Amino acid sequence: MTSSSEFLGWIEDDLQKLRNEGLFRVRRTFQPLPEGRCVLEGQELVNLSSNDYLNLAHDPRLISAAAASLEEMGVGARASALVSGRTVWHARLEQRLAEFERTEAAILFPSGYAANLGVMSAIAGEGDTIYCDRLNHASLVDGCRLAGAKFRVYRHDQLEKLKRELEKQTGTGRTIIVTDSIFSMDGTWAPLVELCELADQYHACLVIDEAHATGVWGTTGRGLAEQLNVEARVTIRIGTLSKGVGAMGGFVAGSVSLVDWLWNRVRTQIYSTALPPAICAAACESLQIIEAEPERRQQLHAQAEFLRQELANRSLLANDTSSGPIIPVILEEPERTMAIAADLQAAGFLVGAIRPPTVPQGTSRLRISVTSAHQRADLERFLKALDHSLARYGKSR
Repeated sequence: MTSSSEFLGWIEDDLQKLRNEGLFRVRRTFQPLPEGRCVLEGQELVNLSSNDYLNLAHDPRLISAAAASLEEMGVGARASALVSGRTVWHARLEQRLAEFERTEAAILFPSGYAANLGVMSAIAGEGDTIYCDRLNHASLVDGCRLAGAKFRVYRHDQLEKLKRELEKQTGTGRTIIVTDSIFSMDGTWAPLVELCELADQYHACLVIDEAHATGVWGTTGRGLAEQLNVEARVTIRIGTLSKGVGAMGGFVAGSVSLVDWLWNRVRTQIYSTALPPAICAAACESLQIIEAEPERRQQLHAQAEFLRQELANRSLLANDTSSGPIIPVILEEPERTMAIAADLQAAGFLVGAIRPPTVPQGTSRLRISVTSAHQRADLERFLKALDHSLARYGKSR
């Protein structure tokens, strides 16, 4: 039998291994500020690590909506949505999401992670086969593994291999293809048109997670499926309220039958306490703003394109097929990545320093995230700071 001290000793060994490999994560105190700023451990910085793409999380209208709901209903939902935690604000948000997504219905989850984990583990089982893109978010991967189905990994840049795998399919089990629409660490688009064609040809269910696309892409901000005009061909659309919407939670938008089935079958929804009503009220307000103020998207893409072009001029753009506000600069080694991120912080910029296992070995990177709040002067100063740090530590590619 392992004693408590022996177990803790094993933990200390593993922590030291992480430190030796440059992969140890530390906890820091962070305070978000308006207009793309933040305070980190007492230092005010330009925040280039945020997923608040449309600068809505600090919008006075969202704060006012949340405050009014707090006065009306208090803080917590008090129970799971299925038991007694679905308030009028949850019902309003689900209705508002259905209207926004142009679907019959929608269902809320306490987080995007819960939505992905719950949906993927519920829709497949023994005898089924799931094809999961290698760059999908951990929540999708975990849900696929939890399902108990045959689990296959494919690369969206090698769809011929996926097609050959689909051609081998035999039996009566369901076939499911799942992908992020925007890959969160690369900023690249999933080939949704081609995946829809494969799904149609091989009678597969196509599930997409629009986490980093909701509010950002599409004529009205519904995401990449709207941008590419394939919404009607996607079986299940999952979204997140904690990024472009500036609030919290996840959702699925679809038919009444789909939503009723998820309500009855998905464990992460059934057994989780519902979102706070105030969050739902803020998200309702945010969806209204996203529809009414398309200039936020326009500003976001203009600033992102400027920074992308400047990084491309410096041969720092990791993937010339990506677009939008997520911009990776691949530095390969964790140590170089952390050193340059520290330099940038000292110069007044917070940038995500991403290392394995979040990204593959040898692809440690700066994950630069632009928002509509950032001004051209912010980005120009950032580029100067990055140039200075790269002159010290070198660039990989």
